[in-house]
This record gives sequence, structure tokens and C-alpha cells, in this order.
Amino acid sequence: MSLSPAHPLTSQAPARKIRVLVVDDSAVIRGLVTRWLSGEADIEIVGAAVNGKDGVDHAEKYKPDLIILDIEMPVMDGVTALPAIRKVAPNARVIMASTLTQRGAEVTIKALAAGASDYIPKPDASQLAGAADYKRELLAKVRSLGARAVSASNLSQTYSSAVSGSSAARAAATAGPTLRAVTHKLIPEAIFIGSSTGGPEALREVIEGLAGKLRVPVFITQHMPPMFTKILADHLTKQTKASVVEASDGMQALPGVFYIAPGDRHMIISRNLSVTRITLSDAPPENFCRPAVDPMFRSAAETYGEKALAVILTGMGQDGLLGAKPLVTKGAQLIAQDEETSVVWGMPGAVARAGLATACKPIQQIAPAILNVMRGVSV
Repeated sequence: MSLSPAHPLTSQAPARKIRVLVVDDSAVIRGLVTRWLSGEADIEIVGAAVNGKDGVDHAEKYKPDLIILDIEMPVMDGVTALPAIRKVAPNARVIMASTLTQRGAEVTIKALAAGASDYIPKPDASQLAGAADYKRELLAKVRSLGARAVSASNLSQTYSSAVSGSSAARAAATAGPTLRAVTHKLIPEAIFIGSSTGGPEALREVIEGLAGKLRVPVFITQHMPPMFTKILADHLTKQTKASVVEASDGMQALPGVFYIAPGDRHMIISRNLSVTRITLSDAPPENFCRPAVDPMFRSAAETYGEKALAVILTGMGQDGLLGAKPLVTKGAQLIAQDEETSVVWGMPGAVARAGLATACKPIQQIAPAILNVMRGVSV
């Protein structure tokens, strides 16, 4: 998955390595992950802990930028350790290492709700040596989240300098995305949301603000493996009181229902007269992802055109950018989450920088903005 470009201002500050703490009770996994990461020029391993209690102590001592935290450990498990780690190292990003099991999925979703930035499905220890996909995903997430932590302080320093400097420097420090003008105000007949890293909590915020207030279906592609998406749908239903379901092949879409693409299947939307149906596809991954946002957006352009509303929330990479182009060409509006409230401003940043977004909002304002569009009001 390609990573989001660095903020234009962060290049002005001296680069430093991403400081990583690995917490895992498996010596095999801990050693392999440590070797992988320490072999990268831009990453530094500051410590390795064997359980959650040691992880808390290491986090307090070393103040890492990023922590890879195993879920299942003796003495103190990862979920128990997470709030303590966030207390002693509040600026560190945390990636939960989860097994591909129902329990692993359930615990991971709870950890994301408790403040973890992301997760990574952990393969069996006996298969790790050849897990090229796992290594690629791990490095991408470490770099994306770790760079975000590193650049936050650099950006703050750059902005402080700009405040006391020239007007041009101040303008550069506060520059925002290029927004596209809305040429019409057709009421959308369906909403399409794409999200990835940080998405579960962003989705909770948005769905909570829309629950019981929509008369159109909402289609969601969140980058997640099988089993996780069903757990996420159930979790969001309990949290928001909305009807959130994992989509199934041939399912008819109903107004006011939120449909999440299942793990490892692309979600394609079609419509015959007044009936909208969901088709699940095993087509190759796009942007290293299945489900991916791009195929959902392309089907939205074909099915709804200018009567679709697209939303891109926090996420690593640029999935959704190519699919957004035909939507925008057809006249659809697109709302992107802003950089400040995104865990990673990759996906929303890609469409914002490309001039495809009609609005760029903090996560707390996304649901109100959607409701305004549904009422024909400018956002």
C-alpha cells in the first residue's frame, strides 16, 4: 500500500528515526519483528518486552513513537496494558497484534475503541519466516503511524517559527486542501464511505451522528480481514443504536441501513429500477486491499452518478482516489476528513490534495455535513 506523502512542512525539520517498542511474549515473533524493523534505516528499536507489565515499564522509560502490542500475553495482556501505556506514553501510536480468530477480532475492536491506532493480523509463528505480506503490511503501518508521531512535533516547531516569521511562511504553515466548488445541490440517494487506519472509531462517530436520520442506504468499505468486519458491524450497532450489518452477496439495500463490505470481498453496488443490490466480488485486491474503496466508488459512479455522496475518512495509502475521479466527473459531492483529526491523512489527504473534495471537515463535523448535503444545504 502506498503511503501518504509527507506534509510539505515536515521536510524543513531534521528527520529522525521512528522509535519502536515491541511487546510480545513469543520469542520467535518478538525476535523476527525486531530484526525486520531494526534492519530499516528509518526505524530504531528502543526496547522489547515479554508481557504487558514490562511493556508499560518500557513505554514509560523509553517514550517510543510507536508500540507493537500483542493481545494474548501472560502476567498482563495487551488490552489491560493499553490504557496504562497510553497514560505513561500518551503520544505513542499503538498497533495491536491480533490473531485471526473470533476472540482476536472481538478484542481488537475493543482495543481500537480504547485508543489503539491500528491493528495487524498476526500469522502463526511457524509461518512468520515466509510471511512477506505480513512484513510489508507491518512496515507500512509502522512508517505511516510512526512518521505521523514524529512529524507532529516537527510541524509544531515549524508553525511556531512561521508565526514569528514572514506572512508567506505563516500562510504556508496554515495552508489547507484545494476544495472543489459544488455546481449543483441534488439530494443524494445513497452514501458511500471509505476508511482504513483509525476507521472503526471514525465510523462510530459518523454513524452515531446519522443514526435514525437518513432515508437512504449507506455503504461502507473499511479495510479489514474476514471475521473482523462482522464483529465491527455488531460492535457499531451496539454503540450507535443504528442498523449496521455485514453485507452479503445479493442483499437488497434498504434505506437507513449501514452496509459494511465483508473482509476479503469487494462490495459492488447495482440498481434495477428502484431496487439496489449488493454484489460481492473476488476480483484481485486493489491498493493491496480487498475490500477496497475504489471498486465500490466506481460502482457508485455507474449506479448513482451525481446522486451519490462520497465520504473518505482516515486511512493509510490512497485507496479511493482513483474511484473518486469518475464520481466527481459525474457531479457527485465528496467529503474528506481533515488532517488534524485523522489518525493517518493518507486516503482523505489524497483526494483533498487532488482537488476532488467539496469539503474537508474534522471528524466531529462529518455527520452534520452529510445531513446538510441531504437537506440540500452547502457544507
